[in-house]
Amino acid sequence: MVDFGELKDKAEGLVSGHEDQIKQGIDKIGDFVGERIGHDKVDPVEEKLSGFVDSLGRNKPSEQ
Repeated sequence: MVDFGELKDKAEGLVSGHEDQIKQGIDKIGDFVGERIGHDKVDPVEEKLSGFVDSLGRNKPSEQ
C-alpha cells in the first residue's frame, strides 16, 4: 500500500530550498506554452503551480 504521508514528506524535502528555481522553470514553460495556446489559459495554471510550490516549501518534512 502506498504511504501518501511519506510521499508528501519526500516532495517537501525535494522542493525545500529550491522554490525559486522550480518557479523559474514554471515561468519558462508557461511562456513557451502561452505563446502557442494563449497566456490567458496558461497564466492561471502557472499561478496555482507557484502557490503549490510555495506551500510545499513552507512545510518542512518531519525528521525521523
